[in-house]
Amino acid sequence: MRVLLTGATGFIGSYLVAELIDAGHHVVGLSRSDAGAEALTRAGAEVLRGDVNDLDRLRTAAAGADGVIHAAFNHDFANAKQNSEDDRKVIETLGAALAGSDRPLVITSGTGLSRSKTGAPVVETDDHVTSAEFPRAASEEATDALIAAGGHVMVMRLPQVHDTRRAGRITWHIELARQRGRVAYVGAGRNRLPAVHVSDAVRLYRLALENGRAGARYNAVAEEGVALRDIADAIGAGLKIPVESIAPEEAPEYFGWMAQLVTLDLAASGTLTRQQLAWNPTGPDLLTDLRNMDYSAP
Repeated sequence: MRVLLTGATGFIGSYLVAELIDAGHHVVGLSRSDAGAEALTRAGAEVLRGDVNDLDRLRTAAAGADGVIHAAFNHDFANAKQNSEDDRKVIETLGAALAGSDRPLVITSGTGLSRSKTGAPVVETDDHVTSAEFPRAASEEATDALIAAGGHVMVMRLPQVHDTRRAGRITWHIELARQRGRVAYVGAGRNRLPAVHVSDAVRLYRLALENGRAGARYNAVAEEGVALRDIADAIGAGLKIPVESIAPEEAPEYFGWMAQLVTLDLAASGTLTRQQLAWNPTGPDLLTDLRNMDYSAP
């Protein structure tokens, strides 16, 4: 397949380029910079120069693709609402370019945008929150509209995606710990984050592109939930700084914009995804990668 990939030079995207090429696909990777373009060329991908918000260019590229994976998102949380609405427009544009065909479109979202109906770890069939509750859900809302119109569209809901360099939201926990000189968790720290190694996540993207069912939501979850206390202990050992519990009312001072997130239990299941796409995660678990991380690197 000729696959258009947004976010091709990012953390997940760089792994995904190699995964797709190794499986025999031709990758057209979007890049804004010379450095990104050079990296894509070295990896064997075709380069599409431009910004993901250049909708005309994006529409033309998608129209010439056999399938699209949209993995780009601006994670500047100071502008979360605007970035989320920009992503809504990108998804609408990609969907319109593929409309009337069976060409697949895989959209990226997060397991944290789902809410369990039972109190158990969230599953693939659980509904997402609205963008009024959390702006990032604009991506899911845009996808709902494309699915309702008959598009071959799927959603990849990501947990904390990690290797020994990065770990999703936990990367911010590490940076805060460096700034504060201590690692904090709230209360007993029993609330959990789901996780997946990046190598397993990109394999799942490929499986969804090749064999995914239109309208499906897939949870890229290898570990249903890793306790925040255990995560804090691993970070503290790596940075060689104290680890301590703080009260909920202290969370805003320590965590800033993450204060509302750090008390949530966000456990998620990937059981249905494993069954439907014959996906078997084999990469290292989150705590192993955190223990093997080079904390001397900036």
